[in-house]
Amino acid sequence: MANITAAEVNKLRKATGAGMMDCKKALVEAEGDFDKAIEVLRKKGQKVAAKRADRDSSEGAVIAKVNDAETAGVIISLNCETDFVAKNESFVNLANDLAALAVNTASKEELLAADYNGTTVADKLVEQTGVIGEKIEIGAFEKLEAPFVGAYIHAGNKIATIVSLSANVEGAQAAAKDVAMQAAAMNPVALNEEGVDQETIDKEIEIAKDVLRQEGKPEAMLENIAKGKLNRFFKDNTLVNQSFIKDSKVSVAQYVKSVNADLTVTGFKRVALG
Repeated sequence: MANITAAEVNKLRKATGAGMMDCKKALVEAEGDFDKAIEVLRKKGQKVAAKRADRDSSEGAVIAKVNDAETAGVIISLNCETDFVAKNESFVNLANDLAALAVNTASKEELLAADYNGTTVADKLVEQTGVIGEKIEIGAFEKLEAPFVGAYIHAGNKIATIVSLSANVEGAQAAAKDVAMQAAAMNPVALNEEGVDQETIDKEIEIAKDVLRQEGKPEAMLENIAKGKLNRFFKDNTLVNQSFIKDSKVSVAQYVKSVNADLTVTGFKRVALG
């Protein structure tokens, strides 16, 4: 049997995040070969992943990142089974590492195939499944590109947002963060009226009509009154029309205009766990 030193065990532990005993067993099985030991741990992860494939991975960490030029932003969720794992420092660090990689990829599939310290992201997730003993997977993948993109992660890594602006002007960074915080807190259904799908509009009109009928309003008046209530729905539920959370006297669109008269919000993405 190969003589396994504490230094070798520690090196494998740092490289994989596996426990000390798991690392020692893997090195013994691999007869001291470091690369083979990593493969041993990955095979263990594959076995665990297969057993837990049907488990619900609704916990995790949601991370938003922007590139150095602040022209592209991404949100990913690294999902797991329990809140205990989701709060683990090494798990959150891995989520941050993967989000940093995701900024330079175009899709979840491209991210999974990307290099992560000499292996693919997909293989790293399998390895960590074996280390942690829970199903681990990339859940959400949302991306925006624009002249300026800002991001916000709510405390606890359960909600994250990215916001795109029409120009990189003085004050854009603060404005983008404020609007991203707005989107996180208020959960708008769309950017503006044009972004609300027809099914939602029809549903809101019918709900309004039903309420008006119960109030005894004449049938001939229902359509016009319901459309008026729809405008209220747009104000409450579309990002640029919502009252700005830091100053309810202005809308989000008006706040952004106060930063720069030509500045507009062009898009947003929001990801929340649960």
